Amino acid sequence: MHSPMKSFLAFLAAMGIVVTLGDAYCFSKINKAGEADKGCILDGKLYPFGDIARTDNCFRCSCSQDAMRCCSLFHTPIGFDKVNCKVVFNKESCDYDVVQKSDPSKQCPIFSRVG
Repeated sequence: MHSPMKSFLAFLAAMGIVVTLGDAYCFSKINKAGEADKGCILDGKLYPFGDIARTDNCFRCSCSQDAMRCCSLFHTPIGFDKVNCKVVFNKESCDYDVVQKSDPSKQCPIFSRVG
C-alpha cells in the first residue's frame, strides 16, 4: 500500500513536469533613452504604455518607459508524428497546428508542447 506522503510526492513531481512543459517563452526589451515617450516599439509597431493582451505577433506584453516585457501566447509542439505531419503557425489562434503533410486539412495528434 502507498503511503500518503509517497502519493503526494509523486503528484508534485507530475505537476512539476506539466508546469515545465507549459511555460511560455518570455523576453524583455530595454528601451533606449527617449525611445519610449509615447509607448513601446516592437517589430516596428508602437504599443501604448500598460498591459497589451495580444500583439500582432502573438505575445502578451507589458509596456513601461523602462522596458517592454513579453511572453508568448503559443507553445511549440515537440511530440508528434514528424514523418507524416508538419507544424504550421496559426496567427488567428496564436498557436501551432500540427497537420498531415499529405492533407493539411487533417489534424495530427500532439503529445507534448514547450513554451
